[in-house]
Amino acid sequence: MTELFIEGGRALLGHEILETTLRIAGREIVAVGTDNSHSSPSIDADRLLVLPGIVDLHGDAFERQMMPRPGVDFPIDVALIDSDRQAIGNGITTVYHATTWSWEPGLRSADNARKLLEAIEQMRPQLAADTRFHLRHETYNLEAESEIIDWLAEGRVDLFAFNDHMDSTVASLAKPQKRSRMVERTGLTNEAFDRLVQNVVSRSHDVPASVARLAETARTANIRMLSHDDESPAMRQAFRAQGVAIAEFPVNEETAREAAEAGDFIVFGAPNVVRGGSHTGWTKASDMIAKGLCSVLASDYYYPAPLLAAFRLAADDVLPLAAAWQLISSAPARAAGLADRGLLAAGQRADIILVDDSVPLRPRIVAVIAAGRLVHLTEAHRLVRSFVAPRKAVAAA
Repeated sequence: MTELFIEGGRALLGHEILETTLRIAGREIVAVGTDNSHSSPSIDADRLLVLPGIVDLHGDAFERQMMPRPGVDFPIDVALIDSDRQAIGNGITTVYHATTWSWEPGLRSADNARKLLEAIEQMRPQLAADTRFHLRHETYNLEAESEIIDWLAEGRVDLFAFNDHMDSTVASLAKPQKRSRMVERTGLTNEAFDRLVQNVVSRSHDVPASVARLAETARTANIRMLSHDDESPAMRQAFRAQGVAIAEFPVNEETAREAAEAGDFIVFGAPNVVRGGSHTGWTKASDMIAKGLCSVLASDYYYPAPLLAAFRLAADDVLPLAAAWQLISSAPARAAGLADRGLLAAGQRADIILVDDSVPLRPRIVAVIAAGRLVHLTEAHRLVRSFVAPRKAVAAA
């Protein structure tokens, strides 16, 4: 299809939801509210919400497709195709696969990071979602610095995050359940894992200089950076001084408030909203949103969560749906430097989802258009190929 109309839906236009028509040509929205007669294919969006596609800055649920059980691997291309279907089916039209490159072997090893990057680069044309590479660098992974600098300089990384899970790793050694999960993920014995951790910790004095060199390279390459699990205002300030303007999952309100006052983007997990709190017992995302201390929600470990979270926020009167949707569309697009998406407007990339909101708290994706292509449709009768009478924009009830 080179031209497609979306007719009669309740479309999110700025801060309002209006009944209108969208005209798509090629990869873009070319008109909103057109009243010209046409005979091009159209989608009947009657009784549906028409919303900008979800932009997901941090999703690592694809790891389950790669390793559904500890020690059980599946090919990366199979995992990416399945993850693409899941993302699209949940309204995510731009997905950043958050790939952890750690000092540990196994799922988060150097070999897996390399294979994932290469697979994403090769498979992008065949994936429905705009699929991008978010590299989560464990700062104690000093051996990786040189290669990562090359990747950054070559523009192969779309988002770059600084992670430091060393303190929690050491603390988890004394907790049998957590220790077991970590060791299973690496494929090492308990004794070998302990020796590896001790060796990595012994080089802690080299970490700050490595972070500085990596941040300088990312700044020069104009790659947006995130800091993960900031523990204090001082930690957030230190990262901001190095050009890291996105605070990802700050662990307390004090740190989130400092980030907000400085104008940083603040990311929390959408599953936190859907479940009513953090699975780790840390900050409650809906409270942060109500206080203006969250600007972006990400799928984190569960692709259905962004869609569900926006409707949960509206149902709980935390935010109107239009404002809640910005947390998963226009705001993450701005944070990532993507000026061509996140809004329904002429000239924007045609990433659009149609949602049945008739059942409270259970929105259902009916159709997904990604870069102008209809890539998901659950109700075939809505695709109309005959003449469609024009409609004029009116305020939706």
